[in-house]
Amino acid sequence: MTETVDAVVIGAGVVGLACGRALAGAGLDVVVLERHAQIGTETSSRNSEVIHAGIYYPSGSLKAALCVRGKALLYRYCESHGVPFRRCGKIIVASSEDQIPVLEGYRAQASRNGVDPLPWLDAQAVAALEPRVRAVAGVRSDSTGIIDSHAYMLALQGDLEASGGMIALGTPVTGLAPADGRLRVTTDALELDARWVVNAAGLSAPAVAAWLTPDTPRAYYARGHYYVYDGPSPFSRLVYPVAEAGGLGVHVTLDLSGQIRFGPDVLWIDDVDYAFDDSRRGDFEAAIRRYFPDLEADRLRPGYTGIRPKISGPGEAAADFRIDGPAQHGVAGLINLLGIESPGLTASLAIGETVARLAGHEDAC
Repeated sequence: MTETVDAVVIGAGVVGLACGRALAGAGLDVVVLERHAQIGTETSSRNSEVIHAGIYYPSGSLKAALCVRGKALLYRYCESHGVPFRRCGKIIVASSEDQIPVLEGYRAQASRNGVDPLPWLDAQAVAALEPRVRAVAGVRSDSTGIIDSHAYMLALQGDLEASGGMIALGTPVTGLAPADGRLRVTTDALELDARWVVNAAGLSAPAVAAWLTPDTPRAYYARGHYYVYDGPSPFSRLVYPVAEAGGLGVHVTLDLSGQIRFGPDVLWIDDVDYAFDDSRRGDFEAAIRRYFPDLEADRLRPGYTGIRPKISGPGEAAADFRIDGPAQHGVAGLINLLGIESPGLTASLAIGETVARLAGHEDAC
């Protein structure tokens, strides 16, 4: 039996939920399909839970624009929906003199991206803020924060369902094809004919897109490990080194209970595999000691891993978000969300806005 709906969203991670919420809030009949038994079990629950400021991303990029817009929307959303968060701020630190130009570049890029100014910190100012951090200089980002990502996703689900949308869990999509002027989404349990299909499948988004758009970029997977640091926190805010290829470096993150985590690193892998490789502990310790020389290694314990859904590979420049609608690929009704890695959580509400506008609803979100 085939049912007809206005929109199908493939994937109930944070971005898929935000898109479903925006479309349902605009009055569309929306079904979100999720192959797992729960919402947000992949990238959305395996990250640093940071609300990013928008510092690092190239001028004019979707990452820059949607991060800055999304950050503002997300802070307002947390306040209005009772989602736990804290605007704790962060410092980005240079461990050596040759990294100082990188910090200067961050300040300039932040200004170009419309981010609040990043005050400069000399070594004494860094020590005053975070006495356990060793650095020759740093910058301070006051608009960076942390969020309870699971509570956020539950709030998005609540909004979606309150607007008449629904989520079908344990329902993997097995096919996508044109059908009588619509798009037919096939699963083992049902078929849905939709005017709009939003491919928010995260790690699997390139494979889903390839059913209808063969020129889709291939998927690359970068696994990151997180170590938990037991005991009292040595820090009061997030601490980041200068960024490295493939990610933002092994940094200090806090959760809302004050638990410290270090991570993630970057390990390119061929397939989706969340195994924790504790043999990389030595590299982790060395990276951390560059800015936290008092690290007590016996307090580090393996935490979890996450995988970045990339569309650029090792040695390549980081790809921008891809939000490809019919104007890009020529398939009526299809919106592909590709390479939605960090800052995807921060940008999620802005991505939802963008998708709703592509579907002809300017006032969504």
